[in-house]
Amino acid sequence: MLTYVGRRLLVLLPVLFFISVVSFIIIQLPPGDYVTSLMARLESQGGNVDSAQLQALTEQYGLDEPIFMQYLRWIGNIVLHGDFGMSFSAKQSVSSLLADRLPLTVTLAVATLLFTWVVAFPIGVYTAVRQYSAGDYIFTTLGFIGVAVPNFLIALVLMWVGLKYLGQSVGGLFSPEYVDSAWNLGKLLDLLSHLWVPVVVLGTAGTAGLIRVLRANLLDELHKPYVVAARARGMNERRLTIKYPLRVALIPFVSTVGWVLPMLVSGEVIVAQVLSLPTTGPLLLDALTSQDMYLAGSLILILSVLTVIGTLISDVLLAWLDPRVRLQYH
Repeated sequence: MLTYVGRRLLVLLPVLFFISVVSFIIIQLPPGDYVTSLMARLESQGGNVDSAQLQALTEQYGLDEPIFMQYLRWIGNIVLHGDFGMSFSAKQSVSSLLADRLPLTVTLAVATLLFTWVVAFPIGVYTAVRQYSAGDYIFTTLGFIGVAVPNFLIALVLMWVGLKYLGQSVGGLFSPEYVDSAWNLGKLLDLLSHLWVPVVVLGTAGTAGLIRVLRANLLDELHKPYVVAARARGMNERRLTIKYPLRVALIPFVSTVGWVLPMLVSGEVIVAQVLSLPTTGPLLLDALTSQDMYLAGSLILILSVLTVIGTLISDVLLAWLDPRVRLQYH
């Protein structure tokens, strides 16, 4: 197992380097740069464009240098100093912006992931072992609705219900009096009281999808010859289900960590906009719109790294569940 994990970690190094290069190239693909975007925005608003000031901004941010020089400066500062550069539009360091948004985003992502698994796992198992029962039909119908209804629509419905029947807004993660206050027990409790809304909204589609995946795979395993033979020998049904078919059916279940983690951290940009969430999703959207390359590149790089980390976690869990994965690397 340690050999398998060690090899996977060695593969990550060139992958992370390639990801950093691709991330920087992606933000360079749109025509122009932050200065040209700023100039177009000022002209559309009827403002005066000072060419000397724009030239000074170009030189200040090194936008007149070759792309590879800009990349080397950016990645060098990240690796050597942990400095992600300056945000052009916010006029502050990218690190400080990430420090404000990333902890809340990770908290929301972890809470949503736990909610997804805690709800999807028992329902998926129940609908498989109780196939065609009333509960199976009910959960299957709810699952189809959860997959079909967009998350932002669920967010709008919850906002309307909260405002009309509960007399309070469900937007954001804090009450107005706690937004700018220092962290204390009251702020933590206020966060927990607001956290359930985005968790339910963001976790609905993922939960419904995982229920369908687990149900389909467990049904496939329950009808295989080794299960039929064990049942014929009088093996306890619950022990039989947990020890053999369920373990195999969990393989695609745990493999979703690789893509669920970055998807959740990206904040489902539309949902984050609707619920006014202080996460990285709206920040990334604003950075891409204004061509704020250091901020956008850093966020894309972080999301890509999370994808790699999620994939590593999935591979380790798969190796633990399925010995065949470990054996092929010996």
